[in-house]
Amino acid sequence: MTADPGETPAGKAGAGTTDLTLDATVAAADVPPEILAQSLGQYMRASWLRIRSGNSGILPVLLAIVIVAVVFEIITPEHAYLRPSNLVYIFGLSTVYMVLAIAETIVLLLAEVDLSVGAVALIGGVIAFKLVQQPGPDWPWWAALLAALVICGGIGALQGALVALLRIPSFVVTLAGFLLFSGILIVILGGADSTVSLDTSIPNQNIIYDMVQGLIPPGFGWAILSTVVVVAGIVQLLRTFSRRRRGLTAPPLALIGIRIALLAIVGAAVVIICSVNRGSSLKSVTGIPWVIPIVLVVLGAWTLVLQRTRYGRYIYAIGGNPEAARRAGVSLPFIRIWAFALCSATAALGGILLGSFFLGQYSSNIADPGQLVLYTVAAAVIGGVSLFGGRGKAIHGVLGGLLIGGIAYGVTLLTLGSLSTPLQYILPGGVLLIAVLIDVSSRRGSGGVTRV
Repeated sequence: MTADPGETPAGKAGAGTTDLTLDATVAAADVPPEILAQSLGQYMRASWLRIRSGNSGILPVLLAIVIVAVVFEIITPEHAYLRPSNLVYIFGLSTVYMVLAIAETIVLLLAEVDLSVGAVALIGGVIAFKLVQQPGPDWPWWAALLAALVICGGIGALQGALVALLRIPSFVVTLAGFLLFSGILIVILGGADSTVSLDTSIPNQNIIYDMVQGLIPPGFGWAILSTVVVVAGIVQLLRTFSRRRRGLTAPPLALIGIRIALLAIVGAAVVIICSVNRGSSLKSVTGIPWVIPIVLVVLGAWTLVLQRTRYGRYIYAIGGNPEAARRAGVSLPFIRIWAFALCSATAALGGILLGSFFLGQYSSNIADPGQLVLYTVAAAVIGGVSLFGGRGKAIHGVLGGLLIGGIAYGVTLLTLGSLSTPLQYILPGGVLLIAVLIDVSSRRGSGGVTRV
């Protein structure tokens, strides 16, 4: 394995420091700007050169989110798209796609694909719902959730073994898995028209219901936001000072300040939106959905795994060049099997959130595994995860999921009748095609795509 670029000596800062960002060849490589820059100005130049070389990061999806929000705000009746009640609904809907897109990202980074993620997610949700039924198994909610994650993780490990050990293309394995588990889902439900529901009067079941439907009081939300901002700032500063003491590169302090400020601004905007009364004159509804901090924990956990662990570096190495990774001693089968297992386990959590979003009810008529997998793959790729492997982060799945959720709900607000359903596929499909074209163009520009 090559050395982690983050472990490059920083050299002496000051007047004698060489501005590496002036070298377009170096800056155009897949190297984070903070590795090349020792001041905010150098960082901005390095970032701009990366964008010009085709590595635009999250900028395209952020631009797409803004465009979607502006367009739907203009064309929806009474300009209702950006009302707080609708925005909170979009948050809740999108979090399901966010978690599933993060799950898919893990596999896409290996240049593989998991088409069974929708069906496996629903199986995970139905298992959790079935295990807390009373009368019935009446498992504690945490045990039911853990069982769903473990069972779905085992399903993913089995599919990963077929891909890694028998060299069967992941497209074929997971497509077969999609069909197989879609049928098993109907069996678990007890029929094509059967349902499984949560009884919110039972505290054990109500906890799962509240994962999406539950609300955090605004005051508590401000306290959580303040804690997150302070902790994030302290962690980044301590890490920066630690790296500099060891003579390693570290991002400029001004950049850290900007990141913390942006975190505080975005978090404050979310809290303010969720604190607006979304109920009627007879019933006040305010608060932050519990699902938002849940998704942030998932995002933080997977960001830590992918960016700060050896396993995460191996995933990027295999996705970028599997042969080089193999020659460096990386166990490709082990990494791939665990990637599929973790993908399915994460998808199970998304399936549980989906049931909570549907007011604690599952049925084969409400939850469509086919639509879920289409939206999941689209969200990951639209967010910026490369289909060719080796490029992408968990945050890309989150942003892509937000875009997909925003488009899906925006179409329903238009009240187009029979055109609503087709447009929920057409619009994400068009955005997905644009995202793939951007990915292919950037790869060709950097010599990363080769057709044989």
